[in-house]
Amino acid sequence: MTLIKSISGIRGTIGGKPGESLTPIDIVKFTAAFGKILIGKTGNKKIVVGRDARESGEMVNNLVIGTLQSIGAEVVDLGLSTTPTVEIAVPLEKAAGGIILTASHNPGQWNALKLLNHEGEFISDIEGKEVLALGESLDFDFAEVQELGQVVHDQSYLQKHIDAVLALEYVDVEAIKSANFKVAVDAVNSSGGIFIPALLEALGVDAVYQIHCTPNGKFPHNPEPLKENLTDLSAAVLEHGADLGIAVDPDVDRLVFMMEDGELFGEEYTLVAVADYILQHQKGNTVSNLSSTRALRDITQKHGGAYFAAAVGEVNVVTKMKEVDAVIGGEGNGGVIYPASHYGRDALVGVAIFLSHLAKLGKKVSLYRAELPQYFMSKNKITLTPELDIDNLLAKMQEKYAHENHSVIDGLKIDFENEWVHLRKSNTEPIIRIYSEGQTPQAAEAIAERIIAEMKEIIG
Repeated sequence: MTLIKSISGIRGTIGGKPGESLTPIDIVKFTAAFGKILIGKTGNKKIVVGRDARESGEMVNNLVIGTLQSIGAEVVDLGLSTTPTVEIAVPLEKAAGGIILTASHNPGQWNALKLLNHEGEFISDIEGKEVLALGESLDFDFAEVQELGQVVHDQSYLQKHIDAVLALEYVDVEAIKSANFKVAVDAVNSSGGIFIPALLEALGVDAVYQIHCTPNGKFPHNPEPLKENLTDLSAAVLEHGADLGIAVDPDVDRLVFMMEDGELFGEEYTLVAVADYILQHQKGNTVSNLSSTRALRDITQKHGGAYFAAAVGEVNVVTKMKEVDAVIGGEGNGGVIYPASHYGRDALVGVAIFLSHLAKLGKKVSLYRAELPQYFMSKNKITLTPELDIDNLLAKMQEKYAHENHSVIDGLKIDFENEWVHLRKSNTEPIIRIYSEGQTPQAAEAIAERIIAEMKEIIG
């Protein structure tokens, strides 16, 4: 069993012993700590809660809401929702913060508490450490009976989220309606099965073929939206002659497209395509994390903007986007962050922008994909031993490649002329992740193999 306590939340497997997995005791103490800190800092007792459809969701939801009541919080319960919907709801409700109950792309035995500040954005490193410290110390009091909080159940945010997406300046509903798209959707039997079809209907897409859209939390395949997990979507696209397929993860902050030929558009290229459209209408800068494709840089420069890289992690990308006033940004895992909407990864926003783009292009998805800068990524890892000094290893690699363009804001990224390699220690596993990208699959593999060999030589 596993319990991972990080700055953005508490993630773990359901069942087992306290402190070793995500048990009711762990849920209660960290929920109480977060709520206490929010109320103490802001004087605002309102906290928004929403969840994905995984099977443990109702149980975790009951614990979280009861705990928040027990410290005197006023809870707005959105019920089955999405991560971006809760992010939107927090500022609209003028709440002190929010808690999203989702383990994102992790399998069904996992769940998590994702923590949001009053702006509906993930809390900072400093705030996260405060929550963890207070939760472990249990140095707080619960409310007396006359001070217990109340709960309001609000089912209106599905429509509010969709209305906000439709109101975005560059979302062209009439163009989408006129295109008569046929779309297949795989929502892995989570809340995307409610939200994505409802959005498509609002956008005027009449032909929607739903697979795995029953929000019962019984994931029919690994919920991470990768090629090997989306064979059913590929088959549905081909069977129905769909123009494209849409896949989202359980909390609907990651978005992947399937082309009309049943092949993946590529999760790295979701953000690239959305940025391509936005930058045609609004000149400006872009941001992605260090492990994301170079294609975003190329597209940004094509449209006269500047590209910036951030450390891995949504909170780091958002911080950089604000710093450079980026008009679009996100992560190469299918995460689109569009500040005109809000500073959070949002698959609904990504769907609406991509369909607007596709409608105006008047091309098959595969033809458009072929026109984008072509890069291929390789993902590898090295297992660490307890005696290995990872900082010394990365320092030696940095010294070896000091003459190349490189970054050390998150591990070590080395930018060669036609390839790049990013080396970073995992926060959750005893491994070094090695991401590489080149203009051919062979080039990406070759540079990764070379770097791995050099690292092993240093390790001895």
